[in-house]
Amino acid sequence: MINQLNIDDKIISLCQKAEIDLKNEFSNIDNLCEKNSLKVLKAFHDNCVSESHFNSTSGYGYNDIGRDTIEKVFAQILGCEDAIVRNQFISGSHALTVALFAFLRPGDIMLSITGKPYDTLDEVIGLKGNPSSLKSFGIKYEQIDLIDDEFDYDNIKKTLTSKKIKLIEIQRSKGYSTRKSITIEKLGKVIDFIKKIDQNVIIMIDNCYCELVNEKEPCQVGADVVVGSLIKNLGGGIAPNGAYIAGRSDLINLAAERLTLPGEGREVGPTLGINKQLLQGLYLAPSVVASSLKVAILTSYLLEKLGYRVEPRYNDPRADIVQNIIFNDPNKLIKYCQGIQEYSAIDSFVVPQPSAMPGYSDEIIMASGSFIQGSSIELSCDGPIRPPYIAYQQGSLTYQYGKLGVLNAIKRLLEVDNK
Repeated sequence: MINQLNIDDKIISLCQKAEIDLKNEFSNIDNLCEKNSLKVLKAFHDNCVSESHFNSTSGYGYNDIGRDTIEKVFAQILGCEDAIVRNQFISGSHALTVALFAFLRPGDIMLSITGKPYDTLDEVIGLKGNPSSLKSFGIKYEQIDLIDDEFDYDNIKKTLTSKKIKLIEIQRSKGYSTRKSITIEKLGKVIDFIKKIDQNVIIMIDNCYCELVNEKEPCQVGADVVVGSLIKNLGGGIAPNGAYIAGRSDLINLAAERLTLPGEGREVGPTLGINKQLLQGLYLAPSVVASSLKVAILTSYLLEKLGYRVEPRYNDPRADIVQNIIFNDPNKLIKYCQGIQEYSAIDSFVVPQPSAMPGYSDEIIMASGSFIQGSSIELSCDGPIRPPYIAYQQGSLTYQYGKLGVLNAIKRLLEVDNK
């Protein structure tokens, strides 16, 4: 069947060899999937999820028992005291924005210790001018860059002992940067270090792309609050939109009152028929994340063998579902993304081109032939048109679909090499 792709026999042989060589890596992912599946199933059982929780509310959304139960299930899976899980969140970036405005007040200082956050937060923070930014409300921002992909412990200590920091933001996934993503082990170590200096500082984790990639989640290693999107890992490719904020109960109450309004908070917010999809997506999430990890590992192996620099390597520990391929050539980045789009289920006939996108400074090439617009738990690949021209590939609902997409992208990539 793979011959229908018209791929060079050498590539097919390389893929066959890869699947033999990656047997141990794939087996480890299967074991992780079983453990996370048990964790999800236990949360469903402990919270007595039933068909009645599929019911919908409209208008104000009062007394939505399905919504309330979903939030208990998410909190348990994420190892947190509480959670707010809503379709009123437009994206992970929106949920991060709600959290920042909920926790910070004029005169407070926000500190990022993983360098500059993802591009879509530039105007939120005030790195780019916007009259609605945190900066416009008198909230200050500082950052500490990583040093060789490690936390700058000396600078963190110096900053925390010389001024009052209200909130520390840690972005686990790399975004459009060239650094490595933050493993749960590194995260736990730096959180312990910070709390010994200032136990009152709020540690907020951007957990997008990272859920269920490990056995533990950030709140289980000391984080105060964690934020993520439902069109990524925990939505399982079923949730049509939404995001979550989970963590300490007092912080979740603040976030709820910022999302809706003071005095009503989490008591309002109609689910509009989404409850069943959120629960079903969460139920499938361990398996879908496992498929995404296998596709990422296969991609890393194949592209490295073809002479490209990749991060992480196929046998490296993983913190998220994102696979980087460094092309050092804009044409190769574009052609690879076009190959992914060509073997997507939706809009396979569309040829992606670099273009301006809201929230980004550079033109972006984006392949995302997904059932849910912008879903990055489905196979997608994108990147900014700027050196060193990195493809950021993530997701795949099944290993088989992802494998087909990657092989086709390699075929298109080799067409550039052979010219």
